[in-house]
Amino acid sequence: MIPPRVPASYQPLRQFKNRVATGLITAGGIAVLLAILAIGVFLFWETLPLLALDKTFSFDKLSPLVWGTLKAALAAMLFALPLALGAAMYSALFMSARLRSRIKPTLEMMEAMPGVVVGFIAGLVLAPWVERNLASTLVLLVWLPISAGLAGVLWYMASSRWHRRLPFSWAGLWLVPWLIGMVALAVWLTPLLEQLFLGGDLRRWLEQRWGMDYVTRNALIVGIAMGFAVIPSIYSLAEDALADVPPSLMEGAQALGASRWQALWKVALPAAGPGIFSAVMIGMGRAVGETMIVLMASGNTALLSASPFEGMRSMAAAIAIELPEASPGGFTYHHLILAALVLFLFTFLVNTLAEAVRLRMRRRYHKVGHY
Repeated sequence: MIPPRVPASYQPLRQFKNRVATGLITAGGIAVLLAILAIGVFLFWETLPLLALDKTFSFDKLSPLVWGTLKAALAAMLFALPLALGAAMYSALFMSARLRSRIKPTLEMMEAMPGVVVGFIAGLVLAPWVERNLASTLVLLVWLPISAGLAGVLWYMASSRWHRRLPFSWAGLWLVPWLIGMVALAVWLTPLLEQLFLGGDLRRWLEQRWGMDYVTRNALIVGIAMGFAVIPSIYSLAEDALADVPPSLMEGAQALGASRWQALWKVALPAAGPGIFSAVMIGMGRAVGETMIVLMASGNTALLSASPFEGMRSMAAAIAIELPEASPGGFTYHHLILAALVLFLFTFLVNTLAEAVRLRMRRRYHKVGHY
């Protein structure tokens, strides 16, 4: 069917609208770039007076904040990456379309939860519970992945009748009661084992044996809380990247004799590699720049400690706490501006590196696809 021809009198008006829209979009993009450049220039200019205010200034004064930022981000990524990427792989390639249409929007809505709410719950609910049940918490962090793998082994060894009753595409539902039972088992059994092998107090045993102090709000709490906040963004981007892999690639690999699991590792993941890498880097940037969760769940102690049971202070939390009381032009003010500059440069470099690696990987796979 031939579309109706636009009258000649309307063509100049349409061209004018297209040019206006193009100009507005271009101006908006340039304005964003200029704003980012202006922020960087302002932060750099405001840090220059440090040399005049304090001749003995050393970047060692900033090292506890840098270490705290990296420690909090690493703890969050260790908690978030296995869950987010595992959920993305399952929902994109194994989950039924009906269940995926309900689960994915629910997980994406978690991203709208304010960080202050997550930090509030972590500081007032999670931290006291972990302090009272430290052994159970550590056991759960190890036991839950093992129990999920055990469920997979039992499902694989089960008969075809159980496979029909419990299809793998709906494992996101029937696995929930199993995990709840494993959690109840671990919470019931761990205190008995703690009493039998550790004298009934894991914290005292860690202090006497390894010299590790335990504080109520520490890196472990920050990692769990911030990892919970980072999971939705990593999951959403990684799941979209995996879902965009052409089905013909997976079908071709299986037609050549590969199992669906082998096709996932050898075909789907390399093809979706650029998108997955971008998702991980964006999650890392979110974790580095997070303020309220670290502020409310870390204890805000500027320590150079690798222990997960001690607190830390990140650069973003230090800026949020001290900047309102810092007098403009003073040493503390310029010190906080320097912390903001380091945070800005770190985030900018991480995002730039992520985009460069993503484009390079995409070009490489695109070239491979032509041969």
